[in-house]
Amino acid sequence: MKTEKTTTSRQGKEGLAAEVASLLVKNIRDYAMYIALAVIFLIFSIATNGLFVSSRNLINLVNQTGYVAVLAIGMTLILIIKHIDLSIGFVAGFLGAVAAILLMNGWNVWIVIPVVLLCGVLVGVYQGFLVTKIKVPAFVTTLAGMFMFRGLLSMVTAGTGTIIVRDRTFLQLSNGYIPDLPWGANLDFHLLTLIVGIGLVFAMIYSQVKHRQSLKRYDFETTSMSIFVIKQAALSILIMVVTWIMATYRGIPWTAVIVSVVLLIYNFMLTKTRFGRHIYAIGGNAEAAELSGIKVNRVTFLVFASMGLMAALGGMLYTSRLASATPTAGLGFELDAIASSYIGGVSVGGGVGRVTNTIVGALVIMSLTNGMNLLGVDISFQYVVKGAIFILAVAFDVFTRKRGNA
Repeated sequence: MKTEKTTTSRQGKEGLAAEVASLLVKNIRDYAMYIALAVIFLIFSIATNGLFVSSRNLINLVNQTGYVAVLAIGMTLILIIKHIDLSIGFVAGFLGAVAAILLMNGWNVWIVIPVVLLCGVLVGVYQGFLVTKIKVPAFVTTLAGMFMFRGLLSMVTAGTGTIIVRDRTFLQLSNGYIPDLPWGANLDFHLLTLIVGIGLVFAMIYSQVKHRQSLKRYDFETTSMSIFVIKQAALSILIMVVTWIMATYRGIPWTAVIVSVVLLIYNFMLTKTRFGRHIYAIGGNAEAAELSGIKVNRVTFLVFASMGLMAALGGMLYTSRLASATPTAGLGFELDAIASSYIGGVSVGGGVGRVTNTIVGALVIMSLTNGMNLLGVDISFQYVVKGAIFILAVAFDVFTRKRGNA
């Protein structure tokens, strides 16, 4: 009897291990970025004697990632439909400077924010019109845009060189934290942050259970209950660890709130709407999508308008972060956004990509930057490292696609 129990237990463990290995192999493109992020955290934690994972630095990392994350979300849609936008860096820098100038001239911040966002949409509309109506290739259109908006940024900052922002509400966008509940005033942690974290855990588990039930109802393949429980437990622990880190510091940054709202909207749009399905269809095969009745030009036009909106938001987050607008704002932003999208799993062949994974890609890029800054690594070498990570991500995508088609 004892031998039978031991054998059964061993078979269960072997079966669990085999299932985990199978999941890793089948979903290696989705899991690779998480593994990379974990390795980066481990290396920099050891190299900085724990400074990298301190509460202060992790919150700082979140605030640093904000503007790259929103730019990368917009860029993900562009790349899925097999286009590119090289202008977003200086569009963001210029529109951030516009926000700073309007605030300096006494405009109310709640008028400035929608006005700058509208300007971003107009920039996207202009570039989308050139791409879809005039048929100028996106590479040429946005390369020209990069030169134009770099020039405009230099023009508006030529007088002072740096435009200081003093509006407290605007500065809160990338430097502030959500207020706590009145009952948390005498506690050693941020009560509202802890409540939000617990709520996220319950919401995640509920949604995953519903998703699993839906898959089983239609006889789709699902993981075993053991794997499902382990996954939910691991994610719950991760959420609560991050929540506790924020709760024991100053709470949830407004940057995290803004990025989360943008992420939820775009994720819903891509996964739950006809517009999202059309984006993936165009990326998979634009000609076939056109023949099936999808208005390819209209979708492409809207995607570019969306990119302009995200550029405006990213520019304001960056200006808020620095409390100023400078002539160099926007330099290299487009490269970080593109790299974040590809590291996050966007395919070079188009038609594949998730904005949720893009956020992880942005964290990978900014974790590298943050960690190397803590170690005092020269900026020149930082670009070399980022370039190497970028090419590895693209090469990995090409390799996995070829293997999948073999």
